[in-house]
Amino acid sequence: MTEEAERKTARVVVADDQTVVREGIVMLLGLLPGIEVIGAAGDGEEAVRLVGELAPDVVLMDLRMPRCDGVEATRRIRAEHSGTQVVVLTTYADDESLFPALAAGARGYLTKDADGDEIVRAVHSVLSGDAGLSPSIQRRLLERLTEAELRPAPPREAPDGLTARETEVLVLIAEGLSNQEIARRLHVSTATVKTHINNMFTKTGLKDRAQAVRYAYGKGLVRPPAG
Repeated sequence: MTEEAERKTARVVVADDQTVVREGIVMLLGLLPGIEVIGAAGDGEEAVRLVGELAPDVVLMDLRMPRCDGVEATRRIRAEHSGTQVVVLTTYADDESLFPALAAGARGYLTKDADGDEIVRAVHSVLSGDAGLSPSIQRRLLERLTEAELRPAPPREAPDGLTARETEVLVLIAEGLSNQEIARRLHVSTATVKTHINNMFTKTGLKDRAQAVRYAYGKGLVRPPAG
């Protein structure tokens, strides 16, 4: 008997707020070996309820949904129903989506261009205790780890109540990067960068980027170039 045949059939709930997408995923999963769809939810609140009622092995979870988004639903499912694993299946692969989902307890992360084989592998990987990550997500995690190792660590306590990400944006401003360049470096949208900058200005009382540069040097977040 092959390893594929020996695998237990995984009982799966699908959560996605777009009806056409949700029904398409359910139809696809119905054609895949080793997977049985036992429920479908239109938002995170319904996903949490179905997990409580049906006790599935895995939830395939979209992230951006009304009422209760995928990150919060994942957090609640992992806290209240530890026997159910979560594999994110989303359009978004940016850091602002990826890392909160993993921190909430998702063991797998796929983008919606994943094919059936990738979904089957991810579902059975998380059931066997491994991570179910697409190759592109694995590369992003490795890149992020490498970036973290190469980038000087911010001070243990960020000044003026800045978050770690706001401090990171401040340092990149001091290094002369534009909003677009910061967005590419951090793999987020320019709108997200602007939000971090506005929050940073509010907390520090700074008015413009020139003041931000002086502030960063004054707080020892960056060092003047040698020579």
